[in-house]
Amino acid sequence: MKTTRFGVSMDDELLARLDLHVRRKKYPNRSEAIRDLARAALVEEEWSSAKKEVIGVLVIVYDHRMRELSSRMLEKEHGHHGEIVTTLHLHLDHDTCLEAKVIRGKPGAVRRIADELITMKGVKYGRLIPATVGKRLR
Repeated sequence: MKTTRFGVSMDDELLARLDLHVRRKKYPNRSEAIRDLARAALVEEEWSSAKKEVIGVLVIVYDHRMRELSSRMLEKEHGHHGEIVTTLHLHLDHDTCLEAKVIRGKPGAVRRIADELITMKGVKYGRLIPATVGKRLR
């Protein structure tokens, strides 16, 4: 893969904020930080297009004591067996569980599945984190 160098002009205040970001995130240099910011913008753009397949990670925290929540959640997941690729389950304490679910499909479908699970009674927190299948990122 060929790498191309190019110059970027920005005002001093923006550059100072970029340098602070580089230090805070512990990037090795400005170039890697800018590459990372560009990738994030491209993933966001990918998610705005309903034609492309995307992938997302849904994080939910719920009270496992909530009557039949686990079985209702599992039933919904089985209804999306082609889209929900995997689930990681953690016991946070005696009553609370965290699950991370990887969901693959078109952006609208991934959001709908995530919303179905987040809005279930007994779910305390839910967040869908957009990701990418990576076919066009380097």
